Amino acid sequence: MSPAQTNYLVNAGWLQRLSKGAYLVAGDVASVEGIITYLSRRIPGLHIGGKTALDWQGVRHNVAFRPKTTLWGSKAYRFPAWIEQHMPYTFQTTQLFEDQYSVIQWLRPLPFKSADVLVSVPELALLELASDIGKRGKKGQSLDEAVHLVDTLRSLRIDVLSSLLENCVRVKVVKLVRDLGQSSGYAWGEDLQKYVNRLSQGKRWSSKATGGKRLTLKP
Repeated sequence: MSPAQTNYLVNAGWLQRLSKGAYLVAGDVASVEGIITYLSRRIPGLHIGGKTALDWQGVRHNVAFRPKTTLWGSKAYRFPAWIEQHMPYTFQTTQLFEDQYSVIQWLRPLPFKSADVLVSVPELALLELASDIGKRGKKGQSLDEAVHLVDTLRSLRIDVLSSLLENCVRVKVVKLVRDLGQSSGYAWGEDLQKYVNRLSQGKRWSSKATGGKRLTLKP
């Protein structure tokens, strides 16, 4: 529609202007898929990641009344205020991998959802979930819940997980995936120490999380 047509519909009460380029039909409710489609046209590499990606693929532990949607992207973005009102979210641009390694190959649209909404495959979502463990503030993910989630990940693809860990540059993430894998008892969780050895050089990783609790990972 032209700007003149849009202004007419807004003035006539048919449309609600949310922000520049974003409108909502009067009386309608913005959907999560619609919001993410809008954002995906503005944020490079935007996708559903971590805990939300697992939840959308049937892996969940606690069912929240109004869960935050976990968003990942490759570039910082100033979100309009209306986004939070319609879709509580967390967003991060943490670089987990070497520059030449593209995660696009591990992003997929889900059946019966918009093709514009990309979601991390479970193996990538696991690394993103691990990245959130121990962080302060609203982005923090509890280790206990992560353990419960991983307990249901029986069929992760070893070849995909290996590719991700081989190219991951975050020591904390690799160590947490190793520990979560070992605690799961599944085949994909075996023999992950070799990926840690590539990065850590036998050093412990430690960080103080929300509430003063310290997370320490063995070499």
